[in-house]
Amino acid sequence: MSSTTPATLDRRSFLAGSGLLAAAVTSKGVPVMAAEQSFWPNGARLAVSFSLMFEAGGQPISGAGGVIPDPIAHGLPDLPTNAFFDYGVQEGIPRILALMDRHGVKLSSFMIGEAVRRAPELAREIVRRGHEAAAHGRTWENSYALPEAEERRFIADSVSAIEAATGTRPVGWNAYWMRNSPRTLDILQSLGFRYHIDDPSRDEPFILPLKGGDFVTVPYTFHMNDIVSYPFAGWNPAAYEQALRDEFDQLYAEGATRRRMMVVSLHDRISGHANRVRALDRFLSYAAAKPGVWFARKDEIAAWALAHRGDTPVVHRGPPTETGLPGSAA
Repeated sequence: MSSTTPATLDRRSFLAGSGLLAAAVTSKGVPVMAAEQSFWPNGARLAVSFSLMFEAGGQPISGAGGVIPDPIAHGLPDLPTNAFFDYGVQEGIPRILALMDRHGVKLSSFMIGEAVRRAPELAREIVRRGHEAAAHGRTWENSYALPEAEERRFIADSVSAIEAATGTRPVGWNAYWMRNSPRTLDILQSLGFRYHIDDPSRDEPFILPLKGGDFVTVPYTFHMNDIVSYPFAGWNPAAYEQALRDEFDQLYAEGATRRRMMVVSLHDRISGHANRVRALDRFLSYAAAKPGVWFARKDEIAAWALAHRGDTPVVHRGPPTETGLPGSAA
């Protein structure tokens, strides 16, 4: 819904009242309405986007949190937790990349700068296979409390590491636990970023007008994040797979009349385990069997939102210190 469309009127009703609906056919021969074709490329009904967090090697060597909930005493290196993180490099990411290759799906990988410096060949391989390299900070730690110059350097250092390893400059950002400072988006924009994902307020992308121009939010989902909703304790692969299907089915149904997006966040050391990849494999087969599904990188989603501004919500937010929501620091 654009910013000029009444909030109580969905886009299909609005267009129907304006005489703008007409029958059309997608490239797969699936009848759709002409209005739906502006939602996503080639008249797609739903965008499905996977995030892959590349964090191994960027965590503190003591007290990072992992398979053992109790922090290690006296600041000693937490050996099993660090080995747990290393699983992401040794097994998790290669296994997830192989899965995505089998299904022809491209994802967005949010990379910790220090993790990339420790495993640059893996970062290069992610990009070589057609996936997006996005930024996730210099280390796996909070940056929101840093002074402005240090926060800028924290972000810029991750950009430099990714660019040096992959030859590509990231345009997407994800903060540690989504926690940014009130000025982060303006810093990101000044560094050449075009979007961030640290906002779980919608199921579609939207534009934030900042001091430097339009900036895109490609929303996050807590409940589809493996590290939050599906930890190792009590892991139920059948329930996880059903949750993925239910999320997909609901958004796919809604996608007949409005722009919808499904986001799934994967962590190298969690979703890269063998049984979790099997569940993802079955879900990808299920989703791909439906007509009109666009498996998209987040930079592609952001670019589409900017190129189709008239069909993308434009959200004017006040300063974060006043609204409590991500927006312009001005």
